[in-house]
Amino acid sequence: MKKVLVVEPDVTAAETTAGDLRRQGYAAHTVDRGSRILRSYHDADLVLLSLDLPDIDGLEVCRTLRAESDIPLIACTHRDNELERVLALKAGADDCVLRTWSPREIGARIEAVLRRTRPHSVGADSISLRPLHIDPRTREVRLRDRVVDVTATEFELLYTLAARPDSVVSRKELMAKVWGSNWVSTSRTIDTHVSSLRAKLGSSRWIITVRGVGYRMGHVGQVPEVSAG
Repeated sequence: MKKVLVVEPDVTAAETTAGDLRRQGYAAHTVDRGSRILRSYHDADLVLLSLDLPDIDGLEVCRTLRAESDIPLIACTHRDNELERVLALKAGADDCVLRTWSPREIGARIEAVLRRTRPHSVGADSISLRPLHIDPRTREVRLRDRVVDVTATEFELLYTLAARPDSVVSRKELMAKVWGSNWVSTSRTIDTHVSSLRAKLGSSRWIITVRGVGYRMGHVGQVPEVSAG
């Protein structure tokens, strides 16, 4: 049974969320302060973190957790604000969702993040789009020999696009492969993650928007290399 630590200052909301998760088969526990989560996250399999904490800025908690561990982390916010979602992803969250979720949606998102954070099989292929290199065995992204710090979700998104460098991947397919859902019609989740990836890669040219369809890898003047693992 996977353990989810719910970090939410509103006690009623925290217990409601924990109850919903328990009914879906998770072992859920709650804390109401950022300082407490930093002391108690070690026994959890995933952290569901409110960005609106009374003692420590939620984004700072994200950064601290990511600096100390690779624990799967979903941030949640009451504000439908793209900048806040981007900042949460840059701070180390694997996903960022609106607090208006349904029990089924948050359960599915937790399942999807846990699935994405599992290591790829030994036989997975590494991809080289020089000077960008993606290794699924170590889950490492390198750009000009510099390690790019990406979240588990960002890695899956980048790997999915890079595996088909000459093709446009539709938003629907990305949502199905990376998020395991069809929420694309009501969410800007893909756009937020793409924006974060572009910033981390230092250029928008790596991921090209094909309006009305989806995304593709940018042409970098090199023939892609795929090496078997």
